[in-house]
Amino acid sequence: MPDLVLRTTAGAIAILTLNRPEKLNAISTALANAMHAALDALEADEAVRAVIVTGAGERAFSAGADITEFTQTVRQGPGAAVRAFRPGQTLCARIEAFPKPVIAAVNGICFGGGCEILEASHLAVASERALFSKAEIKLGMMPTFGGTQRLPRTAGRKRALEWLLTGDSFPPATALAMGLVNRVVAPDALMPAALELAERITRHSPEAVAGILTAATRGLNLTIGEGLAVETEQFAKLAPGAALRDGLEAWLAR
Repeated sequence: MPDLVLRTTAGAIAILTLNRPEKLNAISTALANAMHAALDALEADEAVRAVIVTGAGERAFSAGADITEFTQTVRQGPGAAVRAFRPGQTLCARIEAFPKPVIAAVNGICFGGGCEILEASHLAVASERALFSKAEIKLGMMPTFGGTQRLPRTAGRKRALEWLLTGDSFPPATALAMGLVNRVVAPDALMPAALELAERITRHSPEAVAGILTAATRGLNLTIGEGLAVETEQFAKLAPGAALRDGLEAWLAR
């Protein structure tokens, strides 16, 4: 059996590729678990400063959850169905809280659970050939990897509900306008654009990057006062560090 997640590196940037092209990179329990293991290894690897997630093949980033696997668990009852989706939900939470920037490089179909991986990612670049959909409602269900929570926070309640309640697909230009992706590029420019974005981040202090990611991600779910407290907490961790001291000294020397 081929690896469900492929890992390659480009300098300080790791590239994780969802590798089920024959299933449009559908997210099975095994693939979700493989992603968890890959992220655990990357978090511990100090040489890795940023992560790009993409899909194998030209057709799909990810078509969403593995419907064949899901159908089998639904037949076993609600408890089994909920347990089956837990790895996907925790995977998206893991991506969102990851201390290194995670950039989605959306190369094709990005539906359902695949779109939820996108929503959880810190940044995203999309190919002009990408296509997006919150298609769960067409199966008589709702998103279960966090889509009912993250999409309204990103796109606004009314825009999010339009896509959540209709299941309609939408093009990259709409994803850009909604704030789901940072930019849209030609298909052959997708990975260069994702790498260039990652490189612009990795030139900076990893401690500062991690602090910003933590403060921004946690702060979105808090009041402004609570968010400012998180910001202060993260700065307090940076204040005694060499990176801040060296950065200030270099600025003064200029």
